[in-house]
Amino acid sequence: MDRFHEMQVFLAVAEEQGFAAAARRLNTSPPSVTRAIAAMEQRIGTQLLARTTRSLHLTEAGQRYLEDCRRILAELDEAEEAAAGSYSIPCGHLAVTAPVLFGELFVAPVLGAYLDQFPLVNINALLVDRVVNMTDEGVDVAVRIGHLHDPGQQAIKVGEVRRVVCAAPGYLDQHGRPSRPEQLRDAKIVSASSSQLVSEWTFVDGRQPLTVPIEPRLVVTANNAAINLARLGWGMTRVLSYQVAAAVAAGELELVLETFEPEPLPIQVVFQKSSRVPAKVLTFVDFLAHRLGQDAALNPALKLRGC
Repeated sequence: MDRFHEMQVFLAVAEEQGFAAAARRLNTSPPSVTRAIAAMEQRIGTQLLARTTRSLHLTEAGQRYLEDCRRILAELDEAEEAAAGSYSIPCGHLAVTAPVLFGELFVAPVLGAYLDQFPLVNINALLVDRVVNMTDEGVDVAVRIGHLHDPGQQAIKVGEVRRVVCAAPGYLDQHGRPSRPEQLRDAKIVSASSSQLVSEWTFVDGRQPLTVPIEPRLVVTANNAAINLARLGWGMTRVLSYQVAAAVAAGELELVLETFEPEPLPIQVVFQKSSRVPAKVLTFVDFLAHRLGQDAALNPALKLRGC
């Protein structure tokens, strides 16, 4: 077994956190994975993985070796892609990440359209509500909601979203429409545990920040669940504007306290800065940015022009 293949096996075991899962990913048998790791550790002369009957984790040496493997394999892929002409022709594997709900609503439809146009590209979409380390996890393109802090990344702004408070019209008819954020202390609140807005909500009063402590009576694990409960009239919730755009347009939810909303957050399509960017990345970034830039739910100015 060559060393590059051993590195691929080690990478699969570390990322899948198990020999059987790594074997499934590599379409091979668990014993062959076990033999590869044992041969690697024997050749290197140190233990890379600490194993028990119930768990597996990287040793300190294994963690350093994992980072080196990722770098070496990425450079190998880049060299092969360059030799195959992928810097001029969109082809190969493309890894994309986006927040779960945003990805389902806005990114997933674009993926299919892009693949129809570029048949030599395959896409793996990682939809998760966390900030993915693009370098460590081998991601080519990311959709970020918020401001960037990594100078090694290049971004194209495609829209913006607001942090909105909403409830069903029936709930507001029964309990009243708040005119000031402080009145939310007496409201029935449902929040998502994945949100950073569980314990307090921040607003702007004039030019001054205004923070209101929130004590949700109900906390759920997903934004969709909180939104559905609000639609059913159970209480109020705070989410990003794109998440409830359709429900607001249909009259199922109503926005309140709009004059107290903080500044909108930018939506950006992000990729790594490099002297050579593969054609698959450039074409996908252009394709995605164009599609998202034309969506009125993400670009309020389009609504003003009647688009």
